[in-house]
Amino acid sequence: MTQGALGFALSFLLLGGAATAQQQQTVPNAPAPQAASSQTNNLQQLTDQMAPGKGIPAPAAQNSSPNAPAPQAQDQQDQAPAPTGDAQQQTPPEIPPKQSGYVLRVPVTYVNVPVTVLDKHGHPVAGLTWRQFRVFEDGVRQHISYFTPDPYAMSVVFVVDQTLPSDVMRKINQSIDTVTAGLAPYDSAAVVTYSGTGPKLATNFTAATSSRLIAAINASKRSGERMGVPSIGGPMMSGPTINGQQVDPNLAPQRGNSGFLMVPKQTHPLNDAILYAANLLASQPRGRKRVIYVISDGRESRSQASYREVVRFLLTNNISVYGTLVGDASIWGVGFLDKVHLPLVPPEDVLPKYCVATGGEVDSEFTENGMQQSFSRILSTVRGQYTLMYISHKSTLSGKYRSIDVRVEGIPGLTILAKRGYYPSASMNQ
Repeated sequence: MTQGALGFALSFLLLGGAATAQQQQTVPNAPAPQAASSQTNNLQQLTDQMAPGKGIPAPAAQNSSPNAPAPQAQDQQDQAPAPTGDAQQQTPPEIPPKQSGYVLRVPVTYVNVPVTVLDKHGHPVAGLTWRQFRVFEDGVRQHISYFTPDPYAMSVVFVVDQTLPSDVMRKINQSIDTVTAGLAPYDSAAVVTYSGTGPKLATNFTAATSSRLIAAINASKRSGERMGVPSIGGPMMSGPTINGQQVDPNLAPQRGNSGFLMVPKQTHPLNDAILYAANLLASQPRGRKRVIYVISDGRESRSQASYREVVRFLLTNNISVYGTLVGDASIWGVGFLDKVHLPLVPPEDVLPKYCVATGGEVDSEFTENGMQQSFSRILSTVRGQYTLMYISHKSTLSGKYRSIDVRVEGIPGLTILAKRGYYPSASMNQ
């Protein structure tokens, strides 16, 4: 009985072990997780699905444990198939690479017009808007494309006349130190002097607050010219004469020859000096006001450049001329006589003509205090200008002169200072 029970138990154990072995052989082993391969496939699919304007899907959250398997639900969501058909057209279009598309460039002529508005007392008028301005080119009204009352950085060339008499030059020497008071730290300035031999550069463009500019202004001071005319007559100028001939040749002014002394004609090359300063300003960058400030009596004689040539260069390069008249030319109202074309202004006084043609201003001062006030007032007037810009629809190939007329509507009794016209050039195209 005992042996039979023991045999039955052994048989049951043998059958159970065989069944377990057969079950282990029929069930295959589960594949090991391949986290690195899954991440590589996800990155490749994300790269293929990227497009301009489409965000990148958030990466799957990873377990802090390095042995934990990656979640299968997130992998299935990341591996969703790309949309096809109508859904694919809703994706944003690809942006073509830079300079791969066709670009059509049309040259546009921008005309820059600085405008000064003065009341009946000569004070600048502030607070005007673009709606109050009217701009006409050759009689046709233009659309104002740009308007600002904000000040611009200035590039100024001071032109000092050294052919003046000694008494006038002494007043200039005592007042010219204040000429830089109206400049800002972001402005630049140069100094040019001219005499009978022509223009000369005292210093090129430098900062308005630099010691180099002050040294150049001090170096421009001169004693002036003696304007006395030698006497060629009178009883003490010659000895006895017989039949119009000097008896003693040592006493004759011309060593025994009869006749009279000729005073040499003076040279005032103002045209050459302004053209020299304009060439310096033409190299200045855009976006800066280009100003020539002349301190002179306004006389011109024996220049190589003509007035017409200099004005054309000034208007082509958008340069304005301002000036302070000194000496005999500093009479009241001399700056306004040229505007009405009265024949009272001598033809040699060309400085007011330059100022009127380029939209500048001329001030006549005789005293030292008046010169100092003129320096400060003119520079502050330039800084308070309005800047207008419009697009000219005429071709720049002709190069013909085009007139400009600027008006202010709604306020009577104003004085408008702006350039009367311009000559088109390729530098105005943008």
